Amino acid sequence: MKPLAPPLDISNAETIIYHIPDGPSLAVNVDTVVEYFDLDLTSGYICDTSAIDGNIHVFPRGNA
Repeated sequence: MKPLAPPLDISNAETIIYHIPDGPSLAVNVDTVVEYFDLDLTSGYICDTSAIDGNIHVFPRGNA
C-alpha cells in the first residue's frame, strides 16, 4: 500500500468483492459490510470500479 494513498470513497459502491487467497471470492452488500464486518481494506490491492459497475474488488496481501 502506498503510504499516502487517497482515502477510499465507498459512497458509489453497492458491493465489496473480497477475493479470498487460494479460494473463491466473497461478495457482500456495502450496507452489510459497514454495519457488521471489519474487513481489512488497508493491506493488499484495491480495484475501485464503483463509478462503472458499483463494485470494489479487494485482493488481500498474498493474493494481489
